[in-house]
Amino acid sequence: MKISTLNLLSNDASKNLRNNATTSISCIISIMSTLFILGIFVLFMLNLRMGIIGIYSQYEVRVTLKDDIKITDQQNIYKKIQASNFVNDTSFENNSSLPASYIIKANDPNDIPKIISQFKGVQGINKINSSHNIPKNILGTIKVIQWVGVILFLILMVATFFLIKNTIKLAIYPRINEINMMQYLGATDWFIRWKFIFEGIITGFLGAVSAVIVLYFLYSFAYHKANAYYEGLFISFINPSFIFTTISWSFILIGIILTAIGNVFVIKKLLIV
Repeated sequence: MKISTLNLLSNDASKNLRNNATTSISCIISIMSTLFILGIFVLFMLNLRMGIIGIYSQYEVRVTLKDDIKITDQQNIYKKIQASNFVNDTSFENNSSLPASYIIKANDPNDIPKIISQFKGVQGINKINSSHNIPKNILGTIKVIQWVGVILFLILMVATFFLIKNTIKLAIYPRINEINMMQYLGATDWFIRWKFIFEGIITGFLGAVSAVIVLYFLYSFAYHKANAYYEGLFISFINPSFIFTTISWSFILIGIILTAIGNVFVIKKLLIV
């Protein structure tokens, strides 16, 4: 497609959206609402998974040292802990009533057995303790949540597409006379399709951006409230910045693609072959 044609289509699409401001705004609001609901679902699933992992992270690996451990062996153990890619945090306990121990927290639930295997048989270690029977159940729960989340996300994507498509249909049907006039003047079917595709790209973009902005401010409010409430617990939530850094680009792409495809389906039925 020529650059001049692209400029013509984009300018014409912008003009038509302004001329049909009421239907355009309705379409943008509909896209914003559906993507907002999709965003709430995505954040809920991510926070649920993160919350479960956060609770799991309270389970620690305790590396108990021998009473007669040599200084060189203890230094070697500490260096191994610092060099490990699976360790998130570590602390040293040396109470008079208990043997000296390193308390190790993992980056991820899957890293617990890796940490244990790294320190098995290391000189100077008396024993390694962990609540590894519980994580297996937790890991299974996380996998189920992930699969359920993927399935529900796909269902919501399909529902979002049909909602957007129906909104587009309501916006385009009143313009049947405009489509017939364009055909009468000799416009090709593909030129007409591209005209409405460009309109769909603009409305999809504006709807997605609006959804991201609303989602960010509402989630930020809920995030700060939740953090204040669960301040004393080992529960963390997805940072609101994640919406702008990751979700925004995905939603803008989803909004543009679904709206453009929806326009193609609706226009195809209206064109007289």
